[in-house]
Amino acid sequence: MEYKNLLLEIKDGIAVVKINRPKALNALNSETLDELRHAGDAINANKDVWVVIITGEGDKAFIAGADILEMKDMNPYQGMIFSQRGHEAFAAFENMNKPVIAAVNGFALGGGFEVALMCDIIYASDKAKVGFPETTLGIFPGFGGTQRTAKLCGLAKAKELIFTGKMISAKEAYEIGLINKVVPHEELWKEVMALAEKIRSNGPISMGLAKALINKSLFLDMESALMLEAKDFGLCFGTKDQKEGMTAFVEKRKATFTGE
Repeated sequence: MEYKNLLLEIKDGIAVVKINRPKALNALNSETLDELRHAGDAINANKDVWVVIITGEGDKAFIAGADILEMKDMNPYQGMIFSQRGHEAFAAFENMNKPVIAAVNGFALGGGFEVALMCDIIYASDKAKVGFPETTLGIFPGFGGTQRTAKLCGLAKAKELIFTGKMISAKEAYEIGLINKVVPHEELWKEVMALAEKIRSNGPISMGLAKALINKSLFLDMESALMLEAKDFGLCFGTKDQKEGMTAFVEKRKATFTGE
């Protein structure tokens, strides 16, 4: 598929998905959400991709939010469909069996911050600003923000951010647990690529299983979660990667994983 609003590059096992609507500060419209879902499904099916990076085109915005021009005249049914469209696009990345990194290079507001929060790890520029301005527009975060935010930073902070609609710095977002790392703006890409390459060197099957288990840990009771962990832990021992990883350790050499 040829994308109008995304740039997709795959190299050395790392896929870079870049939202490419710089004139609209990379705002998410329906077409962009559909392209994101398609790209997520395609990447997940690509066995040559082990790590994914999501970022925004330009030097000002990661994603400034959902497209207000498209939303402003929606009726209730259209609003619900638009929200569901976002959920489906984000699920393609959140549920894929590959780690997903957000490289937040500028404003990440509303739906843009929700894109970052559906990623597994968030690195942000020290110039980045994040927040949920939706309540200033008479709506609330509809792409998962009411759910994912509280699970990361707690109910009180999530309510404060969403009720006030205020922007906060990347540093403050890091301090309350919403961002993994804040780096100098000019070093963001170097840091993100170093992280992606580090992850890329590890066993992809084990990381995919671990990602699914960590995500499910938020919803399962401990007994059920540990039973599932034991089952999936056992699955690792049926892979060539486990044999290679442990043999390499014993032989004091670097493992070469194949994803098998």
